[in-house]
Amino acid sequence: MQVTSEVTVGSATSADGTVISYRSIGSGPGLLVIPGSPGMAADFDAFAAAVADRFTVHVIERRGRGASGPQGDSYSVETECADIEAVRTATASRFVFGHSFGGFLTLESALRDSGFEKVVVYEPGVSIDGSIPFGWADECRRLVDAGKRAEAFLSFIQGVNPETSGKAPRWLLRIIIPLAIKKPERLRKYALLETVIREHALSSAQDGDFPKYSRITSPVLLMAGKDVKTTGPGRAAPRLHETLAGSELRLFPKLDHFGPEKDPAGIGATVAAFCLGAADTH
Repeated sequence: MQVTSEVTVGSATSADGTVISYRSIGSGPGLLVIPGSPGMAADFDAFAAAVADRFTVHVIERRGRGASGPQGDSYSVETECADIEAVRTATASRFVFGHSFGGFLTLESALRDSGFEKVVVYEPGVSIDGSIPFGWADECRRLVDAGKRAEAFLSFIQGVNPETSGKAPRWLLRIIIPLAIKKPERLRKYALLETVIREHALSSAQDGDFPKYSRITSPVLLMAGKDVKTTGPGRAAPRLHETLAGSELRLFPKLDHFGPEKDPAGIGATVAAFCLGAADTH
């Protein structure tokens, strides 16, 4: 099989007329990838390349980012699911993989009988017993309005991870963040903070609604890293596994919330094994 090794960019028009961009690479059955918040499509280039010999990978640029249109005044879970459906239709994707908030949207899309044959999520941003907190949002918005985006980003990462980064003193995070995240990526994340606030409002508002996902009819693979007891998204996968009859659960004890970016080959092998029935040799 000849593999398309260069990324191409396409677009689809969502139900409300918003243009949604996506990045494609590879050959084989279509795999649609849904990034989280504040992620962008290019963050999954390494993952897409890792599975490009088995899938034609299409990574959606969710609304409010890059070449895609704005979130809009009527932004909702429905608009996000309509975007996913538009790209699924345009690419004829058979499988879907969602990360974090993108995992939440993936499950919401699957709940609407999206037509995906198999569904994979890594630490989905589903709020269970308050696991997606939103109390940080007012302070974050105030700091953004004051032009203090670096401080607003700290409020975000402390607020959404109260049991991990939330316990670190702010002065220490001011040192760590520039070392851990390169400046171009930091600036992209800072620019997306208004978008991020609106996205977290959606998942937080549905706290406790997760039993509804038991109605998903497609086979589901749930994945999580080492923080299955210390973070909301980490705990979500095992809880959802208990709820979704017939679902599969795979844990990666050496990875954190950003496992798909840090170990694209390993996560990719697991996704391929589930979707295609291939041997997972990683």
